[in-house]
Amino acid sequence: MKKLLTKGRIALLVIFSVLIIDQVIKIWIKTHMYWHESIHVTDWFYIYFTENNGMAFGMEIFGKLFLTTFRIVAVGLIGWYLYKIIKKGFKTGYIICVSLILTGLWGILSIVYFME
Repeated sequence: MKKLLTKGRIALLVIFSVLIIDQVIKIWIKTHMYWHESIHVTDWFYIYFTENNGMAFGMEIFGKLFLTTFRIVAVGLIGWYLYKIIKKGFKTGYIICVSLILTGLWGILSIVYFME
C-alpha cells in the first residue's frame, strides 16, 4: 500500500501552503496599511509595514535586475537540490527545512514584488 504523504508531497504541501499564507499577508498589508504603520499584536510582536529596496538591510548591489536574476537562479538551484535530496531519501525534517528556505526565496519573487 502506498503512503499518502510521501516526502515529495510533504515538501510541496509545505511550499505551497506557506507561500499562499505569505502572499495573502503581503497583499493585505500592502492594501490596508500605510508606510511605517504598525499593528500591535503582543508586547513582543508587531506587524510593521516597510519596503526594502534591494537585499537584506536595504543593501543595493548592481541594481534590481541583477538581484532578480540572482533570485531566479537561486530558486532553480535550491529546487533542484530539494528534488535530489527527496530522491536520495533524506530525513523529512531536513526536507521541510530546505522547502521553507525555497519558499522564502520564492516569496520574494512573488506578485507583490512586481506590484511596485
